[in-house]
Amino acid sequence: MLFRDDEKAFESEIVRQGEDNILKFDCERMHDLPSIEDNPIFMARVIEKLAESPNVTKIVFSQKREYEYDYDQTRMLVEIAGLYKKILKEKDVYSYQNLNFFNPRLTDQWFTELQGLLYNTLKSDPIGSFVELKRIIRRESILQEKSVDEVEVRARSRYISLLTYVQKQLENTRLITIAQPYLAGYRPEKRDAYRKIFSPLIKPDFMYTKIMAQYPKGADEIASYIIGDSTEITVFNLPDSVQTLYHVIPPEFKLSEEKYEILDIARNILAEHKPKKSDFVDPKRMREVFMNVGRDLIEELSSYRGIKLREKEITELTSILVRYTVGFGLIEVLLMDEDMQDVSVNSPYGSTPMYIVHGKFNDCVTNIIPTSTESESWASKLRLISGRPLDEADPILDTELVLPGANTRVSVITEPLDPSGIAFSFRRHRDKPWTLPLFIKNKMINTLAAGLISFLVDGTRTLLIAGTRSSGKSSFLTSVMVEIMRRYRIITIEDTLELPVFQLNKLGFNIQSMKVASALARETGEMSASDGIRSTLRLGDSSLIVGEVRSTEAKALYEAMRVGAAANVVAGTIHGDSPYGIFDRVVNDIGVPKTSFKATDVIIVANPIKTADGISKVRRITQITEVRKTWENDPLLENGFVDLMRYDAKTDQLEPTDELINGDSEVLKIIASNIPEFAGNWEALWNNILLRAKTKATLVEYAKKQGDEELLEADFVIKTNDMLHLIIGKVKEQGKEVDNDKVFFEWEDWLKKEIAKKKLSTRVVET
Repeated sequence: MLFRDDEKAFESEIVRQGEDNILKFDCERMHDLPSIEDNPIFMARVIEKLAESPNVTKIVFSQKREYEYDYDQTRMLVEIAGLYKKILKEKDVYSYQNLNFFNPRLTDQWFTELQGLLYNTLKSDPIGSFVELKRIIRRESILQEKSVDEVEVRARSRYISLLTYVQKQLENTRLITIAQPYLAGYRPEKRDAYRKIFSPLIKPDFMYTKIMAQYPKGADEIASYIIGDSTEITVFNLPDSVQTLYHVIPPEFKLSEEKYEILDIARNILAEHKPKKSDFVDPKRMREVFMNVGRDLIEELSSYRGIKLREKEITELTSILVRYTVGFGLIEVLLMDEDMQDVSVNSPYGSTPMYIVHGKFNDCVTNIIPTSTESESWASKLRLISGRPLDEADPILDTELVLPGANTRVSVITEPLDPSGIAFSFRRHRDKPWTLPLFIKNKMINTLAAGLISFLVDGTRTLLIAGTRSSGKSSFLTSVMVEIMRRYRIITIEDTLELPVFQLNKLGFNIQSMKVASALARETGEMSASDGIRSTLRLGDSSLIVGEVRSTEAKALYEAMRVGAAANVVAGTIHGDSPYGIFDRVVNDIGVPKTSFKATDVIIVANPIKTADGISKVRRITQITEVRKTWENDPLLENGFVDLMRYDAKTDQLEPTDELINGDSEVLKIIASNIPEFAGNWEALWNNILLRAKTKATLVEYAKKQGDEELLEADFVIKTNDMLHLIIGKVKEQGKEVDNDKVFFEWEDWLKKEIAKKKLSTRVVET
């Protein structure tokens, strides 16, 4: 039984959505799942409707879920419908009277064959119709050759011509062209060929995002894993394409029909109690409230319907419900992946997939297709959470978002910047702060560079970390912050909170965060970045970290550097791909005086390096450059930029320059002049840098040997840094000069004991 109500079965309408004409079928009254590829009746009804409406660009079946066949699949069916309509117009050619003219004796057989093929099979199984036409032509040709009756030979020849006419028209359709590899041994009842050609996007009723559930045909699987409790991730190299597919099957796409029904009802009930603007002041608290309300609602609905759910199932359904009411839907699922770096959502909606940047697989396309309804919902929530506008007057919104399992920075643009709607970029922050040893492991820097940077941080220098977008400069700034000794206060200034202040606070850092107005915002009640930087001078002696130097706040930053903030390290990030590019932007674009720019001590440049095939890229620090103070007008022409380390593509790492090896560094000499042990003693200074490099290298080596990457995380790295300072102080007390060999011996001995202690505590916890 296919239908519950024959009169209303296959109710359909044409819905205009953007540039699409969608043929939408209401299949709620049907017992069978709607499927063109599996069910000949569904295919036949679709062909009939398309014959009436050839301008359709998408087909959608609605039954708890929405099953959407995209433009390419729809046009294949439109082509078949066009042929069917043409045959209807030419019905006299295939009529009983015409066939009777061929040969009265064979008319009944031929008429029955043609009626079945052209008016039934062509709609429900066009591939089968094509195969059967070829079979009949072959049969008639054999009979024609055997016949000795000239009248019969002529009649069969006419019949073969008629069949060939139809067959050639079918053969020229895209559906039959694609189906050619599957025709040998074709069995109509199996419909295997259709399953290889047709594959709908699936969207449950309670959500707006669509998903291509089936795996791509002919793709090469390169990885698969689980995120969260049960979200399946499979990564494919697509055939004949440079694209990589990040294929997601979240738990909400694997539920039973009963659970879908409960979620749909629960969502409709919760929709009547929309959160107020004041609720978004504390999104975490709001989510907790909705989790409690949602749990009670799901328990009540399942009890009312007599459905028994385990505690784990109730929790899962509640999480899904909250995700699609006050949350951000499948965006949240993607950001649960610890290797996720960026999620891009582009307009126009309905056919454009989400794109991601993955830590291991770089740029990928996903099987997720958001809708305009979803995008409007996200934009509304972000306005409320951030308290910032997003409209034609203010078409850019930058904010931060705290989600279950991930913190992210969100950038949104709308009309008129985006002429086709709204576009989003979600950048996921690492759950734990980055460290220099982690960057050594990932080859972004080498051990000598790590030792040099550690020395510069302790030497309270001013550092600008430059790079293009997605070069890793913000992450690298985090690793610089980890090198600051916890005895010193740190103040961070950001317009969008990205730095791991909360995590560093938990690790014992004396750190204060300040949030200022976005440089792109026109009118806001927030303090400007310039005023925020100036206010730090009133907060006492502190290291100053600026999340990103964008515009006029650079003037205030350099003012702070010049009037004494550099008693401790001052660091920030800035867009640029070279030291001179930074100078040009800061001085010529932003308007910082040239003399003030000299307050910059070191520029660290981070850039993505592409592989030879152009498909993959890796992040590398490509320059560590000091800014000298003796130039007047142009630092490039007057030797104002001196590289201390420079990236070598052949060795794929930073190499020290002659200036660094020979001690020709004004910045390092300035640091040495304030430290009795290093003043006038380049060898002692250089050995200290090498000692720091050696401890970083040893830590990475032990982590590799132990198979324990936790040794490279911030909590343990901070311990190793603290211990190095303490041991240097202890050894220094024992003699006039610091014995670096003795320092390293004691430090490594401590490291071995600490690792053994860590392993023992892990075993106890597991037991």
